[in-house]
Amino acid sequence: MTGGKNIVAQQVHSKSVNGTGAVMPSAIKHLLREPLVHFIVLGVVLFVGYSYLKPGGGVESPHEIALTLDELAQLEILFESQWRRQPTPEEFSRVVEAKVRQEVLYREALAMGLDKNDEIVKRRMVQKMQFLAEDVAAAREPTTEELRSWFADHTDMFAMPPRLGFRHVYFSPDQRGNAARDDAAKALIEIGGQPEDSSLVASLGDSFMFQNFYADRTPQAIAGDFGPEFAQAVGKLAPGSWQGPIKSGYGWHLVFVDMVIPGRVPAFEEIEQDVKTAWLGTQKKEAWRKAYAGMRAKYRVLLPVPADDAGALASEIPRPPDASLRNNRDSQ
Repeated sequence: MTGGKNIVAQQVHSKSVNGTGAVMPSAIKHLLREPLVHFIVLGVVLFVGYSYLKPGGGVESPHEIALTLDELAQLEILFESQWRRQPTPEEFSRVVEAKVRQEVLYREALAMGLDKNDEIVKRRMVQKMQFLAEDVAAAREPTTEELRSWFADHTDMFAMPPRLGFRHVYFSPDQRGNAARDDAAKALIEIGGQPEDSSLVASLGDSFMFQNFYADRTPQAIAGDFGPEFAQAVGKLAPGSWQGPIKSGYGWHLVFVDMVIPGRVPAFEEIEQDVKTAWLGTQKKEAWRKAYAGMRAKYRVLLPVPADDAGALASEIPRPPDASLRNNRDSQ
């Protein structure tokens, strides 16, 4: 670059000697000395030179399909992973031709405009945009201290619910009508102090279509079997005795809770990998939210309005605030 600087200096000096007064501004002289400018110019020269000096020269023809060595190696790896052996020359030729066939049909489809106004293609492009945004978040590896701090602020996400086991006696409204609840209350008096597996207890109730004993169940599982009101009521019972009557979606029940495991939040060390997975999920959602917010801000959406709305051809949808984008990915 020293020779280039001397040439520029000689030109400037020449103009001054000739009395033209057109001395190069100092800002331009300073710019030409910048290494970044040299790097950019060199990069452009190399790119243009490569484009025209590579085999085939110039822009690749739309009717040429150039497979690289990496692509051929990948085809061989895929064959070996499927068949657990290397392909024969004939087999590899068929694999390559299948790749060529895919590219030919893809290019012909693009030439025919088959990608336009296709909902499936649009959805696939949307997915790729989301993956690109999420990959930015996935590229950074969190530190243990960062995960520990995030866990401390989101312990509710990892709370383990209580679990309990219970036995019940069923009183059917189909068989007893409106007396089902009263019959259950009378039976409770008779079985007071009886163990949970007493034969007397079983003789007082009606046949139930499912189980009579449920072990190690969460409130959510109990609610799925009997309904949320029943699950909430059973969760409040003290273990060790028959209690009720409690109503479910099936009828009335006397319940004996024999085991309760309180809910808890596990220590960070127990679930560090789960914390990392959850942290990464939130980072991906936030990366996508920000990326979409930036893209959405560039667009105006116009909708037609009824013809009787005089003087108006279209109405504009306002750009959504950032807060409304938080669950954008889940809604798609």
